[in-house]
Amino acid sequence: MTAPVFEEFDPASDCGCPGCAHWRRLSPRLRPGRSGGHPAAYGVAVVAAVSAALGVATPAAALPVGHSQHRQAVPADGEPATPQGARSPLHGSAGKPIDPDAAPIPATTRTDIIQRAKVWVAAKVPYSMSAYWSDGYRQDCSGYVSMAWGLSSNEWTGSLGSFGVKITKAELEPGDILLYHNPDNPESGSHVVIFGGWTDSTRTYYTVYEQTPPHTRSQATPYPYWNNADKYIPYRYKGLTTGAAGAAATDAKGRGPATGRGKDSTRGTAGAGRPASHGVAGYPGRNFFRPGATNEYVTQLGVQLVKKGFGRFYPLGPGPHWGEADRRAVEAFQRTQGWRGGAADGYPGPETWRRLFV
Repeated sequence: MTAPVFEEFDPASDCGCPGCAHWRRLSPRLRPGRSGGHPAAYGVAVVAAVSAALGVATPAAALPVGHSQHRQAVPADGEPATPQGARSPLHGSAGKPIDPDAAPIPATTRTDIIQRAKVWVAAKVPYSMSAYWSDGYRQDCSGYVSMAWGLSSNEWTGSLGSFGVKITKAELEPGDILLYHNPDNPESGSHVVIFGGWTDSTRTYYTVYEQTPPHTRSQATPYPYWNNADKYIPYRYKGLTTGAAGAAATDAKGRGPATGRGKDSTRGTAGAGRPASHGVAGYPGRNFFRPGATNEYVTQLGVQLVKKGFGRFYPLGPGPHWGEADRRAVEAFQRTQGWRGGAADGYPGPETWRRLFV
């Protein structure tokens, strides 16, 4: 017999009232978001058991209101409700309000989209429709795509389509998305995933990057998805540019990254295509790594530092916002190169960049 699967949200209640007892008996069969108003429906251990002898498919786990799960990428997973957060600013209520004058379509590349998507996969960002990751993006499927596309706000499945153009299956390339939005009931089936490339010549399976319980993942997935196969629509991001790196990222006001000076800094911003400041391919210039800077090169730097063994400085994983974790990781790397004093200041110059990406 297959062992039960437990997913605990709060310590199990010992309340003996008839309502709690009844809810506990029925919870494996309840659909998310259908619980009653009794407090017991908002915080109990949810159990989903599968009996191999009976051959019963795993039912969708019943989750408390506000914690309902997204599509589970397994066959016969039922049709759980899929609530998601509404359109919101970066970092949610703690962030700045959405600026209608902000650049709505920041430039990026396919390489950058997939690279950002992999950051969350490596960090195993927990799924949540209300929590925000350290980079400011909401930890649900639409927040994940907003992050990967480099948008200046957290969108949802009902708005992401406006940032892209519809394409065909034959046109799909890494960085495009597959979007299903149910306008009649957005909490029923709506989901969005990132296309990472075909895994076979028949184009029946592809590598997916998606945010779904329990955390961000990447795996081979049947096209277009495990269920609701006739409802997923391929989209291509409108701000897509060519080259290995996109144009300089803008902040919420549409301005370029923060600028400054240093012993190996450069003025201005990287142009279209791959930057080559100080003759170092890929290096955008020291001005991209200053306090307050937010751009894709900070993420690229952080991911490489993690690969080089300096991930301990990132308690929440690298992201596009330059911070103390980035500076300390760079400083530690510079010291491994034998640099001391002002040479190991934690700010990546062209030589630091060259050695990191050799």
